[in-house]
Amino acid sequence: MAVRIVVAVTDDGWFDQLRRQPDLAEVNFWSPSPKSFRALQPGELFLFKLHAPTNMIVGGGVFASSTIMPLSLAWEAFGTANGVKSLAEMRSRILRYRKVNPATIGPLEIGCRILTQPFFLPESQWFSPPASWSPNIVSLRGYDTSEPEGKALWGAAQAAMAPSDGPHSLAEEQARYGEPTLIRPRLGQGAFRLVITDLYGRRCAITKERTLPALEAAHIRPYADGGEHSPSNGILMRRDIHSLFDQGYVTVTPDHRFEVSRRIREEFDNGRHYYELHGSAITLPTTQNAKPDVEALRWHNESRYLR
Repeated sequence: MAVRIVVAVTDDGWFDQLRRQPDLAEVNFWSPSPKSFRALQPGELFLFKLHAPTNMIVGGGVFASSTIMPLSLAWEAFGTANGVKSLAEMRSRILRYRKVNPATIGPLEIGCRILTQPFFLPESQWFSPPASWSPNIVSLRGYDTSEPEGKALWGAAQAAMAPSDGPHSLAEEQARYGEPTLIRPRLGQGAFRLVITDLYGRRCAITKERTLPALEAAHIRPYADGGEHSPSNGILMRRDIHSLFDQGYVTVTPDHRFEVSRRIREEFDNGRHYYELHGSAITLPTTQNAKPDVEALRWHNESRYLR
């Protein structure tokens, strides 16, 4: 099958900061402006190209998702995987790119392109972009693996993600690897949070609360207990309900009903607001394979919920 590959002009400082961090599971290739990104679908490749005079492809990752988020939430979700050392540095860099007074106050929104399985090539393995790349490109260009340049890029990227026994040309790498196909993105904690936030329409599935800083992506089955950072293992919840869910004071049944344990009343002599929600149906994503996994919900009911 044919897949798309994006080669994107990359900030040198962003690249240098990230390649020094070992064992990164995900990175945020952010845009200083809140721009939507529709050039790729999940599982396609996103490659990094440094500015002139370097003009070399130096790494990449598997595209997982894109969204527009407040800067504060992007920092909370990814931290230094945003390619900066601090929230203050990130804000300063965004304002500089926007050519806005650094003293500007107020919330900022940015475009987030979430990449998993990132790789950063040693300088000896950097390679040139395709011959058709124009020096006038200031953002990105897409390639299709049904065409020679796109298929050669696919081979080079596969070699980078699974290092070979020595340097090879783009044409040689094209022959060394199989037909292009989508790569399943392995979501990390940050990508999980942003994906769940968007899947639930930025509203708590139980209360419909939509104050974004008050919402969190809850794992149904915790990662430490064998759960995955997958959409079907997550529900967007208001922060207090997420805490109660993790501690077993509330649950969601396999038929997607919210239940509240009697233990809240017994232990805290409180909880009227939560009991008013008891038995209500939760809001579900419209995407079928993103709906809460029945087996994960059953696990929470049987192994975590306090009766």
